[in-house]
This record gives sequence, structure tokens and C-alpha cells, in this order.
Amino acid sequence: MASLIPGYEYDIFISYRQKDNKHDGWVTEFVDQLKGELESTFKEEVSVYFDINPHDGLLETHEVGDSLKEKLKCLVFIPIISRTYCDPKSFAWEHEFKAFVDQASNDEFGLKVKLPNGNVASRVLPVRIYDLDPADIKLCESVLGGVLRGVEFIYKSAGVNRPLRSKEENPQENLNHTIYRDQINKVGNAIKEIISAISQDEKTEEEIHKEVFKPVSVPRESHKTLIITASILTLALIVLGIIFIPKLFLPAIPLEKSIAVLLFQNYSGDPNQDYMSNGLTDEIINHLYKIKSFDKVVSLSSVLTYKGTDKRLPQIADELKVNYILEGTYKKIGDSVRVTAQLIEPRNDKHLWQNEYDKAYKEIISIQADIALQIADQVKAFLTVSEKQNIQRIPTTNQEAYDFLQQAINHFYAGVPSIEIADKFLEKGKDLTLKAIQLDPNYADAYAWAGLFSLYAGGYFGNKETSVAALEALPFIENALELDQNNSQAHYIMGQINEYARWDYIKAEKEYLKVIEVAPNRLEIYNLIGEFYVKMNQSDKAIFFTKKALESDLTDPTSVLIESYILSGNKKEALNIIEKYLKSKRNPDRQRIGECFIWLEEYDSARFYLEMALKSEVPEMLVPRFQACLALAFNKTKNYQQAQTIINQLINISKETSAMSPDYFIGWYCSRIGEVDSAFYWLERAFQSRSAEMPWLKVDPAFKNLKNDKRYWDLYERTGQKAYDDYLKSIKD
Repeated sequence: MASLIPGYEYDIFISYRQKDNKHDGWVTEFVDQLKGELESTFKEEVSVYFDINPHDGLLETHEVGDSLKEKLKCLVFIPIISRTYCDPKSFAWEHEFKAFVDQASNDEFGLKVKLPNGNVASRVLPVRIYDLDPADIKLCESVLGGVLRGVEFIYKSAGVNRPLRSKEENPQENLNHTIYRDQINKVGNAIKEIISAISQDEKTEEEIHKEVFKPVSVPRESHKTLIITASILTLALIVLGIIFIPKLFLPAIPLEKSIAVLLFQNYSGDPNQDYMSNGLTDEIINHLYKIKSFDKVVSLSSVLTYKGTDKRLPQIADELKVNYILEGTYKKIGDSVRVTAQLIEPRNDKHLWQNEYDKAYKEIISIQADIALQIADQVKAFLTVSEKQNIQRIPTTNQEAYDFLQQAINHFYAGVPSIEIADKFLEKGKDLTLKAIQLDPNYADAYAWAGLFSLYAGGYFGNKETSVAALEALPFIENALELDQNNSQAHYIMGQINEYARWDYIKAEKEYLKVIEVAPNRLEIYNLIGEFYVKMNQSDKAIFFTKKALESDLTDPTSVLIESYILSGNKKEALNIIEKYLKSKRNPDRQRIGECFIWLEEYDSARFYLEMALKSEVPEMLVPRFQACLALAFNKTKNYQQAQTIINQLINISKETSAMSPDYFIGWYCSRIGEVDSAFYWLERAFQSRSAEMPWLKVDPAFKNLKNDKRYWDLYERTGQKAYDDYLKSIKD
């Protein structure tokens, strides 16, 4: 049977590997189901090529017959993408998939066609039957020249990743919530759209010419009739104008300016260039942070979770709650770089802007600034002069220094593999920033990141005391701010130094608010500020900033919000948030929920979630904070021996180091169980070691039974809380 379009052999070509069909006949059934769907979709007969015995292995002696080349001359090519299909040694990959892409790219319609609704679609319609490895996804995309999309037939549950069957025994356990019949319908509809678009293009110039110049027979009308007709039409137009014209000029409701910049795909063919494609993404995000008129800019940490995903853009937009998505590619060729970028309104599949940059590699910094400005222009974001200047500012002219810093940032976002090597992980990141500084001593961003790696060595997973780490970080941050007073990263770290190490909450607050001033859409800072205001017992501000942080989808700020409501006296709302959170999250932060239940003094629930976190081998359960929480949960549920075992372990740790504040958490535990003198002993030790946890002294419910003791108020003053109280009072007065 010939194609619907003259000159083409088939309408549809099904390409697959025999391995995916010979055991259960999945592909054969798919083709049968699809043919049935096409019969109810098209008025005409649609021809489908499906070879029941395709070649599966490609040998050096193999030749591709002319007959196959003819069959490949089709309108729509459907590859059944499996874990074995993406194999350059296979016949289907080399002589069907790649051959069709090459052939279609050069025929009269091209590989991509414009659909009747104005959108663009590829004539390659992938049907995916397995989740693919990132390497296989990249391999497909390198042939297609764009993001791998298509229709999924994947059944996924715990430990299961297989093709979706037409009849499933337990369809409710499919995490993808896809139904075979619906997916077949999607394929049929997609084919209909593509072939309709091609058929529209097939209309000849002669037909168009005839349509335009077709003679029209018009009966003669009397002069009087024409006058009456014209009068009626004029009156009708006036009435319609009065009714509808004002509505036509009503301003359209603008879309919220919310955007996610997805990771740029590395098309260099070298995985070692991933840090540059990731860095390109990060820098564009950082530029967008600076534009106040944007309503939301999704952080790099959030978009990293979509690396290698096969989710469609509308789904990603819904999950991230954004109206716009930027996606692109990066390719380094010698001393040159090619960057493509396109801005999409995914819910309408509307392409707002796209560009291809072919420039010298050293101009990568100017490319990312231009992309950010183009985005602002396309979504009609208001841009102040200072914001534009800040975006266009060149942070370094030393390409090698820029490379080292991008490696450091990429290293940071890769995450700490384990607690045991956290110190080495942070040291490696810092070493990369120091190399950047050595190459360009005026590189403010490099100093800011060096400060971050230095300070975090005194954090949860670091091996240094916070005060020591802060002293090491301070010179880097001071240099960064001297070089660039609007460096948001430097202000962010300076705020943490003042809060955790200096206990100067007045300066800490000013630094945090400065970050919002220079990077108003850096949403992860709102969580940190929310937690800061919890510690300062300002629950209204804490709730405001934490709710704003919830838009970021970054580090989950739910526990801070719960604590804010507990402090405000609204325990009912705190419990409501916990309930909603546990229902909405597949893998909740159980250790933090356990801690929240301790604040609520519901110790059975606290123990349940903390033990769950321990069994799940959550790394945070090994730090003193959550060890102390678990000990308290055991104590309050009358498991005294288990509680004391944990506390004895913390006491032994405190003899070796004050890193991660074991002294503070032993004091916290003692206060909770009513051992007041022991609590003050350990809290005094925590004060002497400059524990980063001392800012919690004001509000943590653990210390409410200490507030009748003058020793508490002495500590309160020495840890900076009284100075901040006096500052707030002076502002009100």
C-alpha cells in the first residue's frame, strides 16, 4: 500500500530490535493496537511498515539493500526506544534510525514540520519502553539534534522498570500512572498531527493559484438595494463597535514571570565538559536572580533533579510551578563554542525566542549575560539600569580562572558522597577556587566561593570548629565584597559568619537582607532568613520568609515553617502542615519531622520518624543534632538504656572535637530531661567552643525550664541575644 503523499513508500515505519519482541511479542502487539487506533483516527487507509524479522546485528560484511532505503522513505518514523536500541552496532540504529534522520533532514518536508496549531514537531516519534541511562539519552539526542521526547510505555514501581502491557495485573502500582490504551491514543494523535502538517505543505502552487483567481459569479443588484444593504451593514457595525471595541482594548492579563533554566545539554562528546554546560546554566540563573521584576527563578539545585529526565516540558513546568522554561545545548569545538538556547511557554508549546551563538570559547561569559537579557526582554520584565549593568559586568577576563571556578561550583552541587570524606570534598572545592584566584586576583566570585568552602568545613559534615572555619572564610569574603559590593554569594556567607560564629545578629540580619536586595529571586536565601527569624523569636517574619522559600523547591523549608507556627502558639496549624507534607512527599525528611514532633512534645511520633530515618541510613542521623533527638525520643518513651548509650557516644565525641556541636546537644538533652546543672555545664562548654547552635538558646522549647535560672540569662547576654533585643527595642522607640 502506498503512502498518502505521492512519492513516499509508507506513511509509518516501525523500527525496533528483535530482542524487544521475540520473548513476549511486545512490539507486535503494539503495532496491532496502533493499526486499530489509526483506523479510527484517519478516514484514509494509513500504510505501516513493520518487518517481523528485522536484522539485529550489524557485521562488517552487511550491506543495506536499496529496498530498505525505499521503505525508509516514509512520513513518520517510530523507533521503539529500549535499553538495547541505543547501540551503534545494531542494524536498527545505524541503518534505520540514523539513516531516516539523515534522509528526512534533506527531503522536501525536512525532519521537523510545522503543525496546524503553529507548533513544531519532529517526524521521528520515539516510543520509549524503558527508562534510559543518561549516556543512551545523550546518544539519541546527538542524532536528533535536540531533546529526546516521545510517548512513554513504561511500567515503573519499586525495583521495576519494564514495558507497559495492554493488560496489567496491578495498574495502580505504576508510579507513572500511565494507561496502555491512552498511550496508544497519544501515538495515534501525534501521527495525525504530523501527517496533517505534511499534507498541508503538499498543496501545490497551482491549486493555490486556482483558488485565489477562481472567478466568482455575482448577481446584479439594483442601486436602491445596494443603498439599503449598505445602511444596514453600517448600522450593524456601529452597534457591534459600541459593544465589542472597548473589550478588545482591555489589557491582557500578563503571565507571572516565573522561569526554570534547565541544564544545558553537553553536545561536546566529552563528559569532562559537563561542568561548563552546568556552569552556563548556573550563571544564567544567577543573572536572572538579579532582576526584581521576575516573580520566580528556580535554583540550579532544583533543576539538577531533572538531569537526564524524560519528562515533558509541561510536566516539568507544572512541578516547578513556572510559566517559562529555557533549554539549550553547549558544544565546545577546539577554541570555539556553539551555544543554542530557546525560551518556551510549555503549557502552550509556544516558542518565544531562540538563538544560536557561534563564538570564541573565551566569550562564554558574554553569551550567558546576553541570554539572560534576551529572556527579560521576551517576557517583558522591567530591568533597571543598575540591574542591567550588574548582569553585563564581566567577572573575569581570564578564561582559565573561569574554568577552575566552574569546576569548583560543579563539584559543590554534585554533593558530599559520604560523611567520612566530607573534609576532603570541601578541601578539593576550595583548592579549585584558590587556583582561580591565583590566575585572577581580582575575581570576586572565586573569593566568595573560597569563603563558602572554608566556612562549610565547620558545618554539619565538616571536621573543624565553626569559629576556626569562620576565621578562615572571613578574609576571602572581605576580598570578595571589596571587589564587588553587590556579590550576593559573599553577603550570604558574611551573614552566616555573623550569625553562627560572631553571634552578631544585627549584622547577620543586614547581610541576609542585602542578598535579597541584590538578588531578589534567590529563593533559597529566604529559607535561611526564615530560620534566622525563628531563632530571633519573630514568628511572623519567619512564616513570611519560609512560605516564600517554599516556592523554591530546594532544601525543604517545611520544618522551619512548622517551628514558626509552634512558636506562634498555633500548634494545630503545625500539625496540619506535617500531615500535608507527609502525604505530598514520597521520601520526606523523616529526621526533621521527628525533630518537629519533639518540639510538639509528641515523643512516640518523634521516635517513629527518627528510627525510620536511621533505618533508611539518612546521613544526617549520624550528626550530634539528630543523635540527641533520637536519645530524647528513647528517654521519653522509657527506653532509658538506649538513650544513655547514645549520650555516652556524644560525650566521647566531645572529648575529641567540638565540631558539629556535641557539647551543645548534650546540654540540650540534659535540659529536656530536667538535669539543669548538667545542662548548664554542657552549654557553658558549648559557649567556650563558640558552638554555631547557641543562637537557638532564645526559642528552643528544650530550654524553657532554664529560664528561671540567672545562669540562663547570663548565657543569653553573652551569646548576643540581649544586644539584638535592645536593637529591636531602639527601632520601635
